[in-house]
Amino acid sequence: MSSTLKKEIIKANGFEYLCRTAGLDNDGELVIFLHGFPESSIIWENLIVKMAEKGYRCLAPNQRGYSDGARPKELAAYTVHALADDVVGFAEAVGCKGKFHLVGHDWGCSVGWAALNIHPDRVHSYVAMSTPYNPAFLWALANDEEQYKKSHYIREFQAPDAPEASLAADDYKRLRGYWAGFDQKVIDDYLTIFSKLEARTATVNWYRALFAIENDFEYKEINAPVTFIWGNTDLALGRAGAEKTKDFMKGYYNFVELNAGHWLMQFNEEECSKIIMEHIAKFPIK
Repeated sequence: MSSTLKKEIIKANGFEYLCRTAGLDNDGELVIFLHGFPESSIIWENLIVKMAEKGYRCLAPNQRGYSDGARPKELAAYTVHALADDVVGFAEAVGCKGKFHLVGHDWGCSVGWAALNIHPDRVHSYVAMSTPYNPAFLWALANDEEQYKKSHYIREFQAPDAPEASLAADDYKRLRGYWAGFDQKVIDDYLTIFSKLEARTATVNWYRALFAIENDFEYKEINAPVTFIWGNTDLALGRAGAEKTKDFMKGYYNFVELNAGHWLMQFNEEECSKIIMEHIAKFPIK
């Protein structure tokens, strides 16, 4: 049984993605892990090794915009529909033609929610982290004053050029503020991405595309088994959207509120890893 952590280039949907993998030579079920902003797949390193030791096949990509070989210039390339299609592309690139498990944090969580809608025949189970279901978040943004205030940066990121400059100013002071308390190894990894202007533009384009381009699908009720982990001191995502999410869940749904902030895999890794592994073990692919 293989559990060695690897970094490798995987081709999907016409692009090349830097991925962290473990256990892809195993015979077990595939689990795909999606990171958020402003981060990378490094957040999953410890967990994918643990899961590979149990026989799972684990894949954590640096997603579109975060990988040097997957950085298209057009804004339309960063819709959640395109990002969700990448998820299936990752699965097929490693030989999975059927169902897989999915785990997503922050923006990766939003992509996971979209994948559940667009590819319900492929996503067997989902662990969502921090970000409410997209319709619940949009409802909170329109109806909850706390969420409106927390989302000020999303409105700021709609402008051209200025967000990229802001993120890089004063030796990446703003980004380093987000990353306060992170291991230096993690910060160094992030800076290999965010030190490049084209990468900052591509990753901010996720936010721009969210409102500038109408997505060609409608969010539906979710029937797949879902565990949603949310920290009650999250700097960006408030309670209203987190609690509203349950209204759209029609299958198994487990809402886990932690006394935690936004960076769950940095500061609550052991607890979150246990929840993730228990959820996936509870719903084997038959």
